[in-house]
Amino acid sequence: MPSFRIIDLRSGTISPELHAEAKSPEMAAETALGLKLVRAGHPRNLVCRVYWQDANNTNMVRLYSKSEHARSSA
Repeated sequence: MPSFRIIDLRSGTISPELHAEAKSPEMAAETALGLKLVRAGHPRNLVCRVYWQDANNTNMVRLYSKSEHARSSA
């Protein structure tokens, strides 16, 4: 399983990075932070950055909290 580095961005200061092994960046963040996060969102909902390496590159994805607003059908 790949190893991921999770940088929690919720506080004013950057917290030490967390490490998790998982199948995806989202699963790694859920393991490390206890939150279900998504790849798309508003910048104010940014929770963390997740890094991992493959054979040649370091990759990064930003993960956001899900919107709390329920959509109305009216």
